[in-house]
Amino acid sequence: MPVHFLTSEQRATYGRYAGDPSADELSRYFHLDDADHVLIGNKRGDHNRLGFALQLTTVRFLGTFLEDPIDVPDAVLQTLVRQLRGITLEKMHGYRNANQRWEHTTEIRLRYGFREWVDPTVGFRLSRWLYALSWTGTEQPGVLFDRATTWLLANKVILPGCTTQERFVSRLRSRVEDRLWKRLVRGITDEQRTRLEDLLTAPSTGRSSWLDKLRSGPIRISGRALVKAILRLQVVRDLGIKLPATAVPPSRLASLARFAGTAKVTAISRLPPVRRLATLVAFIHCLEATAHDDVIEVLDMLLHEFFSNAVKADKKARLRSIKDLDLAATVLATACRTLLDPALADDDLRDSVFARISRERLTQALASVDALVRPPNDVYYGELNERYGAVRVFLPTLLRHIQFGSNRVGEPVVAGLEWLQAREMRVKPEPAAPREVITKPWLRHVLREDASVDPRAYTFCVLDELHKALRRRDVFVSPSWRYADPRVGLLTGPEWETARPIICRTLGLSADPVPALSALSAELDQTYRAVAARLPNNPAVRFETVGDKKELILSPLDKLEEPASLVALRAAVVALLPEVDLPEILLEISARTGFTDAFTHLTDATARAQDMSTSLCAVLLAEACNTGPEPLIRYDVPALRRERLAWVDQNYLRDDTLVAANALLVAAQNRVALAHAWGGGDVASADGMRFVVPVRTVHAGPNPKYFGFGRGVTWYNLLSDQCSGLNAITVPGTLRDSLILLAVVLEQKTELQPTKIMTDTGAYSDVVFGLFRLLGYRFSPRLADVGGTRFWRIDAGADYGDLNSLARHSVSLGRIKANWDDLLRLAGSLKLGRIPATGIMRTLQTGDRPTQLALALAEFGRIEKTLHSLNYIDDENRRRVILRQLNRGEGRHSLARDVFHGKRGELCQRYREGQEDQLSALGLVVNIIVLWNTIYIDAALRRLRQDGFPVRDEDVARLSPFIHERHINLLGRYSFAVPEAVTRGELRPLRNPNEHIP
Repeated sequence: MPVHFLTSEQRATYGRYAGDPSADELSRYFHLDDADHVLIGNKRGDHNRLGFALQLTTVRFLGTFLEDPIDVPDAVLQTLVRQLRGITLEKMHGYRNANQRWEHTTEIRLRYGFREWVDPTVGFRLSRWLYALSWTGTEQPGVLFDRATTWLLANKVILPGCTTQERFVSRLRSRVEDRLWKRLVRGITDEQRTRLEDLLTAPSTGRSSWLDKLRSGPIRISGRALVKAILRLQVVRDLGIKLPATAVPPSRLASLARFAGTAKVTAISRLPPVRRLATLVAFIHCLEATAHDDVIEVLDMLLHEFFSNAVKADKKARLRSIKDLDLAATVLATACRTLLDPALADDDLRDSVFARISRERLTQALASVDALVRPPNDVYYGELNERYGAVRVFLPTLLRHIQFGSNRVGEPVVAGLEWLQAREMRVKPEPAAPREVITKPWLRHVLREDASVDPRAYTFCVLDELHKALRRRDVFVSPSWRYADPRVGLLTGPEWETARPIICRTLGLSADPVPALSALSAELDQTYRAVAARLPNNPAVRFETVGDKKELILSPLDKLEEPASLVALRAAVVALLPEVDLPEILLEISARTGFTDAFTHLTDATARAQDMSTSLCAVLLAEACNTGPEPLIRYDVPALRRERLAWVDQNYLRDDTLVAANALLVAAQNRVALAHAWGGGDVASADGMRFVVPVRTVHAGPNPKYFGFGRGVTWYNLLSDQCSGLNAITVPGTLRDSLILLAVVLEQKTELQPTKIMTDTGAYSDVVFGLFRLLGYRFSPRLADVGGTRFWRIDAGADYGDLNSLARHSVSLGRIKANWDDLLRLAGSLKLGRIPATGIMRTLQTGDRPTQLALALAEFGRIEKTLHSLNYIDDENRRRVILRQLNRGEGRHSLARDVFHGKRGELCQRYREGQEDQLSALGLVVNIIVLWNTIYIDAALRRLRQDGFPVRDEDVARLSPFIHERHINLLGRYSFAVPEAVTRGELRPLRNPNEHIP
C-alpha cells in the first residue's frame, strides 16, 4: 500500500482551520467555563489572556497547537473576545514570539490532561482500535486516517505530524492485509495450492486460462447450457477450498474476490505468493455462491420456457382444431335441445335423440369434445410430454449435483426431487413416490388407473412445483447470493430478546400490540369520519351504482396550465445558462465536490496516477453514454490513452466506489439552496426504466410490451424530491415492482433519509403497505383505479355515511396480535440489514399457501392502505404532489435516455455485474448533470433578481434541473479541458440572453 495516500484537501486541513467553525462547534469547543476564566484571569496582560484562550480552544478543536497561535478565523476571535470582556487586540502580534506562548502550551498540556503521540499507551490503544476497525471493514486509508484523527481528538492526544500519522496508518493496514492473507491460506494443502496455481495457466488446447474459463458464466438458456453451468459449479467444489474456522469478514472476501474476478491473469500472477494464493482462495470461495446463482438462474428461465412454450403449443393446436370442436359442439347442442324439448315424453327421449342424430355420430362428437376441451386448470401435459427428451438433457446432472433445501412449505418438492434422484440412481428396492407434491391439476396425469405413478408425468409435476417454489424461495440452495434462504438472518432467540427494546424504540412501536393497534384504530376511525364529513364539498368524488353495488368514482386531475410568469422565468433562465460540453460538466463538478476521490484502486497497491480525475471522468462518460472509450481516446493526452482508460475501468469502477461517489453528489445537491425549493429530502419516488439487451445473456428477461421479440432489463430508481438519484437496482426483465421496492429504499446509502415513498400503481400490495408502515415509512402510491380499491374498517358498527358502502371488509386484529412479535422481529431484521429485502418479499407475497406471518402483515397493511386511499381521495394537493414527484422521475429517465445514446440505447453487457456498473455510471453522470444545472440555475436566479426580473417562489419550485437540450452538448468527440477560472472554483460566466441561441 502506498505510504502517501492523502488527498491535497486532507493535507491542507489536517490540524488547521478549514474555515469558520459552525455555531454548534463554537458553542462546544470555544466556550470558556468558570475554571477556564479563573486560569486565564491569572495571566498578565490582555495579549497573554487572549493568547492563552486561543491556544486552549484551538487544541480542543483541532487537537494541536498552531505555529501562529493567532492565525484563527475571525469568528473564533470574536467569540473569545466577547467572553473575555475588556480585552483589546492591540498587542496580540507580539504574542507570536513571546516566551509565554511556549509556557502556555506546557501548562495547557499539564492542567487539561493532553498527552503526546509518543506516549506508549496512546500507540497501543489506537493500534488496537484502528486494527479492529480495519479488519472488519474495507475502509480506504484516507478514511482510516480521518478515523484515527477523530480518535486522537476524543482521547485528548496532541496530533502528530501529518506524514507521521500517514505512515502509522499505512503500517497498520499492511499488518491487517498480511494477517488476512495468512488467515486465508491457512489449512490449504500442497495439492490444493498446486490446483489453485494451475488456474492461472492455459490448457494445451486453448489460449484462455482456467481462471478465465471459471470467470465466464452461462450466456444461453438451454439444457446443455445448464449442464455446463452445473459442471462449472462442480469444478469449483472439487477444488475443496474451505475457509478456516476463524471468521474472515465477508467484505474482505468480496474485495479480494472482485479483484480476482476482474483483473488480468498476468496481474494476478505477479502478486507475491501469499497474496496471490489468498486472492485465489477468496475468489473460489465467493465463486461457488455465484456459480450456484447462475445454475438456478438458467434453471428458472429454462423451466419458464418449457411451461410457457407448452401453453403456446396448446393454443396453436386448439386454433387448428377449432373447426372440429365447433362441429362436435353443434352435434351435442342439437342433442341437448332435443332433451330439453318439453313436448317430448320422457320415455321417448332416447329414440327422439337417435332419430335426429345417429348413435355413431353422437359418440364421435363426444369423443371429439373430450379430446379438444381443456379443463380450467390444465397443465398442458400432452405438449410437455413431447419435450421430455429435452428435459433428459439436464435432469440427471441437476439431480446428481444440486442439493436443494426448503422450508416447511417446500418440503414436498424436495421429497419429490429426492425420489427422482433415487430412481435415476437405480436404487433397489425403489421407494414409493411422495404424493404430497402432486397438486390437483396434475393428479389425473400422474396417477394411473391402478393408482401407480407415471414417472414422466411425476417428473413434470415436480419440476412445475420446483419452478414455483424457487420463485417464492420455499426451495433454496446454499451457498448463494440470490437464491439462499432469506430467513436465515432473522433475529432469533436470545439475540432477539436483547434487540427487541432497541428495535421497538427505533420503530416507534411497543412490544405489546394493544397500544399500537389502538392508536392505529383511532387514526383510521378519525380519518373515515373526517373524509366522510368533507365528501359533500369534494367535487372530485362521486358515487355511481353499478348493478347492486355502489362504486366510488374519482375524477382525474385537471391539467394545470403554466402561468405566463413561469414560462417567462424558464426562458430567461435557459437563456442565461452557459453552453457547455458534457465532459466539462464532469470535470467541473469533480473540482467542486471531489467525487472522483471516492474512486479508489481495487487493491490500494498503487498510488493514484497524474490527472486521475480526467481519466475517471472519461471512463464514466464512456459507460454512461454507451459509446465505449473510442470517442474519448487521445494519444497526445496521457490521461486519455487507451491503456490508461482500460486500467482505470478495471481497477476503479465498481459498486462500492460508485455508491460512495453518488453519496457525495447527493450531499452536494442538498447543500444548494435551490434544491430545497423543490423538496426537503424527505420524499422520494421509485420507478423503472427499461433497456433492451441484444446480446446472449441469462441476465435479461422477455416482455413484448417493452422489448418486442428480444429481452431486456429494468433499471429501478429511487429519486429524491431534490431531483437527485439515491439508489438503483438492475433486475432481469420486468420483475414486479413490489418485490424490489423495499430493497431500493432500505439499501440506499446517502445522507438523505426519505420517509414518504411514492410510486406508480404497479408497486403496491397489502404486504408492501404493511412493511413500510412497520419500518417507519409512509407508502404513497398513485391510485389509478380507486373505484376498484377495497376499503377496510376495524369497527364493524361505526357509521361512516356514504363511505359505508365502500368499507364492507373488516380487518382481523386478532391475527395481527397473534403475530405481533414476529412482525417486529421481521422489521428489526430488515432495519439491521440481517435479511435481504428482495428475498423476503418473495416469501411474503400471499399466494395460494401464504404463511401466518404473511397473512398478519397483509392485515396490518390493509389498515395503512385504507388510510392512504381515504387521504388520497380527500386531498387534491396530495394527489398533485404524488403526480409531480412521479413526473420528476419521468424527466430523469428522459435525460438518462438522451445520455445513454450509443448503440441505439441498448445495453450490451452479458453479465449482471457489468450491467449494474454501467447503469450505476449512467445514474452518476445524470446526477452530475442535475447538480451542475442546479448550481447554474441558482446563479441565474440570483442574476435575474439583481436585474429586477420578477421571480416568484411558486415558479422557482416548478423549474426542472433535467433541462439540457439547448445548452449541454451530449454528442460528438469530447475534449477534456475546462477554463482556468473554473478550475479555481469560480462559476462560468452566464450567457448574454440577447445573443443568438442556436
